[in-house]
Amino acid sequence: MTESSSKSTNGISDLGTEFVQSNGIRMAYQEFGRAEDPVVLLIAGLYNQLVRWPMEFCDLLVAQGFRVIRFDNRDIGLTDKMEGAVAPSLFRLAINSWLGVPVNVPYSLNDMAADTVGLLDALGVEKAHVVGISMGGMISQLVAGLYPDRVLSLTSIMSKTGAFGKGMASFAVARQMVKPIPKGTSALENSVRIRQMFGSPGYPVSDDEVRAEVKAEFKRSNNPAGYLRQMAAIRSAPSRITLLMTIVAPTLIIHGNQDLLVDVSGGIDTKKHIPHAKLVCYEGMGHTLPAPLLAEFAQLISGLS
Repeated sequence: MTESSSKSTNGISDLGTEFVQSNGIRMAYQEFGRAEDPVVLLIAGLYNQLVRWPMEFCDLLVAQGFRVIRFDNRDIGLTDKMEGAVAPSLFRLAINSWLGVPVNVPYSLNDMAADTVGLLDALGVEKAHVVGISMGGMISQLVAGLYPDRVLSLTSIMSKTGAFGKGMASFAVARQMVKPIPKGTSALENSVRIRQMFGSPGYPVSDDEVRAEVKAEFKRSNNPAGYLRQMAAIRSAPSRITLLMTIVAPTLIIHGNQDLLVDVSGGIDTKKHIPHAKLVCYEGMGHTLPAPLLAEFAQLISGLS
């Protein structure tokens, strides 16, 4: 059974948002298109709410003949928060990554993959075209590898394999994302600065546009602890290389050559371990979904059908 919401906050409408139980949590989702059409499931990135998938992109996919579902991962948006769970420090996560010292995390990327499949179960969807961006790309890879009978195709956007040294953030971006907010700078302006740092230089957007998006997302939901817990899931995840080599679903890899958050080597490495995959890299694209490229992205995904 699904529940509906009619909440609307500062330009981001939750009209049409529904809720289901999946993997023990209450998940928020929206869907567009005809119920009988094949499903494209959009999996968002680190601390990205479902609204980070542009409505224009959803509409373009519907025009390609898909039923589109976008949802909030656990700990973000209107999906359940893992209240009370504490993420390990970045130092402990670094020791885990460098030396393999075990670390306890509130949940893993595998848990988030199970959430995703649970959503399909709750909606009665047998198989879907799975599309993930950044952390969502990591989750989509796990879904394709661990639940191959549920996946019609895989699209991994601006993501990586988890192999050490591949798809690393630039030093400046990595530092900015973990350091305290500078004195005299608001959380809003700090978020705008970070987003602009890893934006798409060939497809620039103004500070005012980014500021409006950040403010609207903040009003929809705000859960800073969820950012740390999702980051812990990413940092503690083992390499997916062995699993990627088992993927047989048609696969598309999209990456920007100017991505400063997940370097393009992450996409190249993903292609290396899914040999049949199609890799498409874009000049001028950073770690965003540039509006002028959305129609081409939709066509490429349609081509996997």
